Amino acid sequence: MPAEAAESVFPQLEALLPHVQKPIQYVGGELNSTVKDWDSCDVRWALMYPDAYEVGLPNQGVMILYEVLNEQQGVLAERTYSVWPDLEALMREHGVPQFTVDSHRPVRAFDVLGLSFSTELGYTNMLTALDLAGIPLEARDRTVDDPIVMAGGHAAFNPEPIADFIDCAVIGDGEQAVLEITAIIRAWKAEGRPGGREELLFRLAKTGGVYVPGFYDVEYLPDGRIARVVPNRSGVPWRVSKHTVMDLDEWPYPKQPLVPLAETVHERMSVEIFRGCTRGCRFCQAGMITRPVRERSITGIGDMVDKGLKATGFEEVGLLSLSSADHSEIGDIARGLADRYEDDKIGLSLPSTRVDAFNIDLANELTRNGRRSGLTFAPEGGSERIRKVINKMVSEEDLIRTVATAYGNGWRQVKLYFMCGLPTETDDDVLQIADMATRVIQKGREVSGSNDIRCTVSIGGFVPKPHTPFQWAPQLSAEETDARLAKLRDKIRGDKKYGRSIGFRYHDGKPGIVEGLLSRGDRRIGAVIRAVYEDGGRFDGWREHFSYDRWMQCAEKALAPYGVDVDWYTTRERTYEEVLPWDHLDSGLDKDWLWEDWQDALDETEVEDCRWTPCFDCGVCPQMDTHIQIGPTGKKLLPLTVKNAAPAPSGPGH
Repeated sequence: MPAEAAESVFPQLEALLPHVQKPIQYVGGELNSTVKDWDSCDVRWALMYPDAYEVGLPNQGVMILYEVLNEQQGVLAERTYSVWPDLEALMREHGVPQFTVDSHRPVRAFDVLGLSFSTELGYTNMLTALDLAGIPLEARDRTVDDPIVMAGGHAAFNPEPIADFIDCAVIGDGEQAVLEITAIIRAWKAEGRPGGREELLFRLAKTGGVYVPGFYDVEYLPDGRIARVVPNRSGVPWRVSKHTVMDLDEWPYPKQPLVPLAETVHERMSVEIFRGCTRGCRFCQAGMITRPVRERSITGIGDMVDKGLKATGFEEVGLLSLSSADHSEIGDIARGLADRYEDDKIGLSLPSTRVDAFNIDLANELTRNGRRSGLTFAPEGGSERIRKVINKMVSEEDLIRTVATAYGNGWRQVKLYFMCGLPTETDDDVLQIADMATRVIQKGREVSGSNDIRCTVSIGGFVPKPHTPFQWAPQLSAEETDARLAKLRDKIRGDKKYGRSIGFRYHDGKPGIVEGLLSRGDRRIGAVIRAVYEDGGRFDGWREHFSYDRWMQCAEKALAPYGVDVDWYTTRERTYEEVLPWDHLDSGLDKDWLWEDWQDALDETEVEDCRWTPCFDCGVCPQMDTHIQIGPTGKKLLPLTVKNAAPAPSGPGH
């Protein structure tokens, strides 16, 4: 890449900023951001979260990789986010390319453009960024002077719908993976880039941990299903494995969290307290693909919180994980942090709390220094039967007992999250959500002695995901989803006694169908994504920008030559024999184990959490050479400077 191509585009950009909304999101210079000297680095990464700055900046994955890479000698990483349509139009008009916010260099000047996809709805934003950067949309049209376009994040566990547009994908944890990839790129560049782009991709693919779609051919059966996926050159592995970081205490990132300039979706400092989940909820891709459970130690968490608060000045700490109250020492962590920051009024939050892991001691520690905001619980299914199907082992009695505790201790608002369209679900399963909400309000009024309490019911549509037991399941159509939710809404509104205390929020079924098309799609879906992008599709995760009709019209045209349609990808049930588009990507989960779990779901059989019971042979630990890492360590999180310290309580539950 010629050096002059790496000059800052800020002078041209600056002239456009007065004409757009929220110009502050494009200027960079955040507290703890890093700008390194371009010429003293030989491997340069542009990291992208393909959504708006306010959603992308707090993303932990990007923040961690940004710091891991910038700590390396001779390596730099800068960030880029999706630009809103107002700036996109001006950039096109004035010839300003996609830029990084750190030093406003053109994205095309970097060696790698690494995209982190938490959701499939960012695919059109990726194409916008590639086009603005002047990088050919299709991988096969790129030259040695274009960056390697790499996908990661949860959606990369099935990168087939974007196979035409990415050069490679990395599945699993990124911390060690980006360092290995950096070393390979550095060696190839030092040798004078032998064999061009193809040779570099081959070196990456040979590791067995980087998937290069161009090195695999997909063969189809006459009925549209996949016959097989085969490497098209020797030396390329048949299956590509996920990366797993063991011992999170060795990776205490981010050490210097970024502090946003503009308002973002999460105004707090976050610390990931463990990775993975073995509760085995059958709908949950995140829980399945991040196995095994790896806890950060109580002292490791304490150090990260201390350094992070000093580096940022935030007044709230989010303790992140898929189910934070499941940390083996969560009571001690919450109490220790609340003690330590009592005088500083630092609030603590758990983004999601399981009904059966919540207790009032924990609740009180979480609110001791902060405000008593609403509590969120996710029973997911309205009836006991459907909760057995999805393996969400929470009884209605558990829930009522938990909310009674909350309302009895001064909370006034509880939010309950459910899904609609789960496998085997009937109207009755969904209508029982209204009965549950009614019981919650009834109990709340009884224990608090007040009528002034609220329960909000929030409902999302279920989307079957790869690498889960529900990867074979049919998805409920948008029409059926909407009809089912309309019945539930009418039942809640028709309740004269309790209906007014129950808030009802739901998404219609349409975005879920598009997400379903993208999440279980194969390479043929690439043509749909490209057509939607060319028709103006952007920011599909935002209600005001999403167009269902556009997706359906583009899909109808793009899929017609293949003899398949949207229903074929979404509402069709798969069989055991079918080759799934992601079968050659190894998440460690044994496919037969997933199938048996799918059969258990249909029989309404629950499975325990393997963290506390013997192994169920899901396959992850032996296949990935990993193991569950959990406490308790037996250590306490004493305040750094002990202020009027009372002795810590001991005994069960502490």
